[in-house]
Amino acid sequence: MTHTVDRTNVEHRGRVHLRIGLLRSLVFWALVVVTGFNALSALAGGIAVFVTDGLGMPMSFLASGPFTSFTWPAVILAVVVGGSQVLAGGLLLARREASLLWTAVAGFVMLIWIFVETIMIGGGSFLQVLYFATGGVQIILVLALLGVVAWLPRQPLRAAPTVP
Repeated sequence: MTHTVDRTNVEHRGRVHLRIGLLRSLVFWALVVVTGFNALSALAGGIAVFVTDGLGMPMSFLASGPFTSFTWPAVILAVVVGGSQVLAGGLLLARREASLLWTAVAGFVMLIWIFVETIMIGGGSFLQVLYFATGGVQIILVLALLGVVAWLPRQPLRAAPTVP
């Protein structure tokens, strides 16, 4: 009995694996870009707010919160929000498995920052919507890379070493 291979099925599976690989790569690099954008924005924003004592924002923005100047909000923005994004971005670029955890943490930190800011100074700013969205996108992309969605099975970020 001769065993024949259905080339159509083999070629189809190869194309599916190629598409999934391209999709994983697209999702991964989208996550790197969003994380980089958030890192640069938070660091630059924190430094600018610190140096200018509020970037021209009125002191009345601080009236309903615990701060009497923009110094601590600037430090928190640069160090906590920006620092978590920088850490996540560095781990992503190094393709460490822990990068997905830290990127989710950075996304949640961004969401919490914007949520608290909106409560303290009021909402409705385009930038508040933008950064709330980017924090949410980070979490969604992390979940996709973790294989939570059926269309993108879980794979390690770094290829396992091959044994000769």
